[in-house]
Amino acid sequence: MTTGESYFFCGVGGSGMAPLALIVEARGARVDGSDRALDQGRTPAKFEFLRRQGVTLHPQDGSGMTSADQTLVVSAAIEETIPDVQAARRLGAPIVTRAQLLAKLFNAAQTGIGVAGTSGKSTTTGMIAWILHQAGRAPTVMNGAVMKNFATPEAPFASALVGGDALFVSEVDESDGSIALYQPAVAVVTNISLDHKSMEELRSLFGAFTAKPQTAVLNLDNGETAALAAALPRDQARTFSLTDSAADFVAAAISVRPDGVDFDVMHARQTAPVRLAVPGRHNVANALAAIAATVACGVPLAEAALHIGGYAGIKRRMEVAGTAAGVTVIDDFGHNPDKIAATLDTLHDFPGRLLLMFQPHGYGPLRLMGEALIQTFVDKMAAEDVLLMPEPVYFGGTVDRSVGSEAITKGVACEGRHAEALPDRAACGERLLGLAKPGDRIVVMGARDDTLSDFAAELVARLSA
Repeated sequence: MTTGESYFFCGVGGSGMAPLALIVEARGARVDGSDRALDQGRTPAKFEFLRRQGVTLHPQDGSGMTSADQTLVVSAAIEETIPDVQAARRLGAPIVTRAQLLAKLFNAAQTGIGVAGTSGKSTTTGMIAWILHQAGRAPTVMNGAVMKNFATPEAPFASALVGGDALFVSEVDESDGSIALYQPAVAVVTNISLDHKSMEELRSLFGAFTAKPQTAVLNLDNGETAALAAALPRDQARTFSLTDSAADFVAAAISVRPDGVDFDVMHARQTAPVRLAVPGRHNVANALAAIAATVACGVPLAEAALHIGGYAGIKRRMEVAGTAAGVTVIDDFGHNPDKIAATLDTLHDFPGRLLLMFQPHGYGPLRLMGEALIQTFVDKMAAEDVLLMPEPVYFGGTVDRSVGSEAITKGVACEGRHAEALPDRAACGERLLGLAKPGDRIVVMGARDDTLSDFAAELVARLSA
């Protein structure tokens, strides 16, 4: 990438688009963009932040695409009906996907650390970023979520970190198959389970991803990633586990706290204490993955273990929005079976009924994961917990809406858990406030909708009143 290049990001406010736009802009390119959410007046603070960072914003009506010298950046699926795409076609401007542009930057780095997996990618990426930053390695980091360690009042949407060109850390995505584009020196796979694709497709994609690098960091506590480790040469795989002493990185003496976890990490006859400031045993696994990846990049074990203790977390990962009238409201990104299970397991380590509001992130995921979601809620909800579901988030476009939230709640209720489908989020809010009693915890769950955080904050305000 050279100074003076021009890029136009269609959907610039998206969780994957915004950080990439900021990295591209910081490297000297001109960056323009549009977003349906901007036109609809949603999340204005995010777009004001992008403006302050030098991104020029336009309506999503094609008016921002004015030259064949602009490269249009789109999400995985190029929708020909979008005016920006139509304008680029008329002009003869090149069109690339977000993943293609990201992979170009990633592969150009001297050392690329790619973080993949069904769950834990953003957290593990943030942990690696913090360790390397504290170790003075000046990484450039592309994350799909806001890293609290790098967020400031002036830069609240810190999902990217602009460092040097030598070391590039990125969350990489299997959902659209773009994981195949990356050439990592270190490949991390946190876990693999059913999410966007069939297990056969996932095994093929992750297998190819972990065959490429010098070092593949893999989780022995997940059957699918353990199988990947077994297929690799011993000097290529670096394994981690909470239970298997044969792993290269093992967690011992785990002690959970409401606000974190203490454990010892053991590696190559060394032991280092870790005091994590984020809760949950799943975060012990994420921390082991991050420590293993940074040790592979030359950070000493003791130093990595020390630095990760300062990791502050990712926005919307079991984030406490506030407490009022004896009720705690938690904002959480849980949206697939693994993530939901991890959240519920962590919260059930401590007392208090859970009032869950789960907003699915689309109709397609309900069709693919419906049975797994039902089983997760049945297995992980306590008898007194309550699940409420509005219809999936929908901001327009063509989609098959034949499977909705009622199918999920009926399945959960048939197994003896309390689950209700309600017409919309507002109705869920009224029901939550009507149910809430001192000692309860309201958990707002869902992905791909920044306004869920606003909804959680509104619940806190209404409880306070």
